[in-house]
Amino acid sequence: MTKREIKKIVLAYSGGLDTSVMLHWLRANYNCEVVCFCADVGQGEELTGLDEKARATGASKLYVEDLREEFVKEYVWPAVQANALYEGVYLLGTSLARPVIAKAQIEVARKEGADAVAHGATGKGNDQVRFELTYYALEPDIHVVAPWREWEFKGRSDLIAYCTQHRIPVTATHEKPYSTDRNLMHVSYEGGILEDPWREPPAEIFQMTKSPEEARAEAEYVEISFERGIPVKLNGQALGAVEMLTELNRIGGEHGVGRVDLVENRFVGMKSRGVYETPGVTILQAAHRALESITMDREVLRLRDSLSLKFAESVYYGFWFAPESELLRQMIDATQRDVNGEVRVKLYRGNVIIAGRRAPRSLYSERLATFEADTVYNQRDAEGFIKLNALRLRTRKAMTGDK
Repeated sequence: MTKREIKKIVLAYSGGLDTSVMLHWLRANYNCEVVCFCADVGQGEELTGLDEKARATGASKLYVEDLREEFVKEYVWPAVQANALYEGVYLLGTSLARPVIAKAQIEVARKEGADAVAHGATGKGNDQVRFELTYYALEPDIHVVAPWREWEFKGRSDLIAYCTQHRIPVTATHEKPYSTDRNLMHVSYEGGILEDPWREPPAEIFQMTKSPEEARAEAEYVEISFERGIPVKLNGQALGAVEMLTELNRIGGEHGVGRVDLVENRFVGMKSRGVYETPGVTILQAAHRALESITMDREVLRLRDSLSLKFAESVYYGFWFAPESELLRQMIDATQRDVNGEVRVKLYRGNVIIAGRRAPRSLYSERLATFEADTVYNQRDAEGFIKLNALRLRTRKAMTGDK
């Protein structure tokens, strides 16, 4: 499909630097109607004034859809159940938001009868893959326009100059050129001054968390109740998904919990430095794993942990709607059947400390584990157990004679 054949494009629009330029550029270069779509996944005040701004920059209309409940219930909670971490550190806040946004964007394209969709991801990053794999999985014949892979601009400095030339209002400046992505789960920062991995992130960039040095001087205890590995109560009060994550973000942020600075391996092959704030899910993952320690069978837990790595990679790479990812989520959910109970955590200056856990169907037996006298476990049985496990080691030594 050529530029002249495209009649209508639905643009994933945030009102930030990249997509503001894209809206103007698409109208100028494709000479077609552009409908803007903005997903509310918890970016808060960033949604203010978007309709007026989008129309002033050339959009025929703007859709703003509240996807917060769907985002947390259908994407964040499965990641909590999986204890998902990419490369052992990243909690996948941006990665999890992309499929829910792209899915809703396709729904708008169908409603509008649009023949193309567009996104603001660069040709170097992961988001282009996440958006487009979702587009094609849900609407195989859709045409995708990716301006960063087409236009003449080389970087964000060029975009700022374009905005100045065409009087497009944006908040990015030459002095503060790093990129920010915010949703209900986290805030991410990359690019600009953060591209030097030796340089510490400036204190002023952080939005959700206090630094551990400036966090509250007193520790705070919170109790989280889980059902099937999903948080349902906070300090005994039942909360909905959005309310739960919002409150945990607030509490964790006050205590400096959830900051991460890493150099990660992008799917496209390069390394990239990212800085993240994820206070609520940092608390939840620690509490969830503590509850699993008393409710899950050892081998089931190890099997689930092996699935967690694949889950995290699939999310990071953009394969949320792939068949293997759907199967993974079903299997992980099945492991959570008995992950029901309460966990008490202590928050103190960047730390999440487990202070207690209990469950109605706990597999932990004090009678078995005690160091005091007991009549349940015969310690002499361990001798045969050890000798059977040592048999191959003793045989190898006898046959090889290695010293």
